[in-house]
Amino acid sequence: MAEGMKVEPDLNFIRYMKTAGGDTLKKCYQCATCSVVCPLSSDSKPFPRKEMIWAQWGLKDKLVADPDVMLCHQCGDCTTYCPRGAKPGDVLGAIRAYAYTHFGFPQGLAKLASSGKNLPILILIPAVIIGVLWLVSGGTHMPDSETFKEVGLTNFFGHWDYHFLTKNVFIIDIIFLPAVAFALFAAYRGVSAMWKQMAANANVSSVFRPSVKQFVLEFLWPSVVEIINHKRFNECGTNKNRVNGHLPLLLSFIGLFIVTNYAFIVKDIIGLAYPSLHGPISQMNPIKILANVSAIAMIVGIGILWGNRSSMEDEQGVSPTFYDWFLIGEIMAVGVTGLVAELTRLMGLQVLSYLFYYLHLVSVFMLFFYMPYTKFAHMVYRTFAMAFEKYRESNFVKRAVE
Repeated sequence: MAEGMKVEPDLNFIRYMKTAGGDTLKKCYQCATCSVVCPLSSDSKPFPRKEMIWAQWGLKDKLVADPDVMLCHQCGDCTTYCPRGAKPGDVLGAIRAYAYTHFGFPQGLAKLASSGKNLPILILIPAVIIGVLWLVSGGTHMPDSETFKEVGLTNFFGHWDYHFLTKNVFIIDIIFLPAVAFALFAAYRGVSAMWKQMAANANVSSVFRPSVKQFVLEFLWPSVVEIINHKRFNECGTNKNRVNGHLPLLLSFIGLFIVTNYAFIVKDIIGLAYPSLHGPISQMNPIKILANVSAIAMIVGIGILWGNRSSMEDEQGVSPTFYDWFLIGEIMAVGVTGLVAELTRLMGLQVLSYLFYYLHLVSVFMLFFYMPYTKFAHMVYRTFAMAFEKYRESNFVKRAVE
């Protein structure tokens, strides 16, 4: 008689699940209602029924490298129709939160960003970095009201006579360029580890790997387009209105990405030859209009998601978690502080404008520096999980397993 499969549950993982919103998983008795209502489910992949079994058994290694977990849009149908109140959506959210810490690099920072009790430290790190640089740069010597009307916040970190590159631009670059580069590298390390483990679990051979060009054109780019189009969000039932928040939020990030790159090219590169470009951008400049519209779209989008999340907790009994609320609060802080800093600048209130600009810089730093370890990481992990989904159904994998 064949020996049965040996199950070695990770008890620490089970304990984590209970504290991160997945404490209801023991109520599941495998009726498969969740798989019937989920658009991601198929006869060969009964999602999320199989994930609920693995979670009950504490099979951490199978769950963190399960692309289906990342593909879940938490539409809420599985939780709504569950006759036992097992809340599969909460369980899957807890698994994703654990995966970002599990794959996080470096592990110390990943674990720090995984718990609400560490929030003061998470805020203190950028607050001290930016505050110290502000103090030593001479930025505390605020300009008079007339000068402030002319230069705005472009002298926040002080002024020097080197006209080809302002002190403000220089210090912002040495703060944010390394922070963004670190976040991208950490995300790359995390996604690479996840992809390697997904491939191992799916028995995908690397003999027939696509070229970089093939991977981008055939798997990665179609996944990005699908995410931008919000195709899978539109398949949701219970929480379908989440698209009303996600879409303006996504578009706001695209708009602000364009604005940031424009400012970098114009002020940091072209500005070396034309110092006059270093001043505040005119309110009638199309890029400035795009920046203001994007900021408003960000606040509106995250406000809708804030309301939706609150409703889910009040009406559907969804568990409140640091994993969800940290990102919501962080994006709201970025949008509000940036917009208020701009409005107070236009009103000539330099003290308030400086204060909100400082808070804006701190919140932006937090958003990007902690990206690989928070729910924001889902943007990266989901994209590559979608790419893996397309890859494992491609001829590359079919040839490898035949």
